[in-house]
Amino acid sequence: MNIISKFLKNWKKKKLIKRKKVIFRPPFSYDHTFKIILLGEPGVEKTALAQRFCFDLFNPSEELTIGVDFYVKTIELQGKKIKLQIWNVGGEERFKFLIPTYCNGANAAMIIFDITNSKSLNQISELTQIVREKATNIPIMLIGSKLDLKEFRELNREEGIEIANKYNLFSYSEISTKTGQNIEKSFETLTEFLINQ
Repeated sequence: MNIISKFLKNWKKKKLIKRKKVIFRPPFSYDHTFKIILLGEPGVEKTALAQRFCFDLFNPSEELTIGVDFYVKTIELQGKKIKLQIWNVGGEERFKFLIPTYCNGANAAMIIFDITNSKSLNQISELTQIVREKATNIPIMLIGSKLDLKEFRELNREEGIEIANKYNLFSYSEISTKTGQNIEKSFETLTEFLINQ
């Protein structure tokens, strides 16, 4: 009986060691890892932007973000493997207190607004101020969403560029989460800037 129990005890230890080797394998290696935060009013399609970019999905009935959503996508640019961590902070007033926390350690930010609703830019001054206070001198990109509804637009492209210049933002882009237009390009432009900084 003692011999059997000793054998079982040793056998379990060996099995556990094998499992540890599998579980604790080294992480994938990346040339760069960048944290990007998505900010903006409720309903400007921040979640749709992240889902279209990461999974090539579009859900027209997507519910508002409760708190924070997190997405990861690996891309290759300039011969380098880059991991993008995308943090989507809920746009409702009750989640505003989360923004300073998620700005810590961020490499870049995207402020999204709806080109068919000029009021969706009401928070731009406050958002840029929070980002600059908590994340210092990171690039901030202004994104106009719902380009597929351009016949209903309240802000034209030139006005968007003027607003980006007024707040000294890195760049301006217009996207459609429905069609996927300009989404890859926007993330690539921002990522290329981060690589070359």
